[in-house]
Amino acid sequence: MEFAPGDLVCLKSGGPTMTVEQIGKTQFSTEDVVWVVWFEKVGSKQVVQRETFAPVLLEKTRPRALGAISVTRG
Repeated sequence: MEFAPGDLVCLKSGGPTMTVEQIGKTQFSTEDVVWVVWFEKVGSKQVVQRETFAPVLLEKTRPRALGAISVTRG
């Protein structure tokens, strides 16, 4: 699967929605990796987290609606 900066992704095994920052090789890997960023609540603060993952571990996702409500009319 192809990823691009700005794509929203999550781990196939679950976890938070993350944003792709860049794709490329590191000094430790000959294969491309995906750099991602997300926010995590630590105490009363939102703290930025960054990590790299192999593309095979990630899947594209959609933004989660915050505070959305559903109305049905009968």
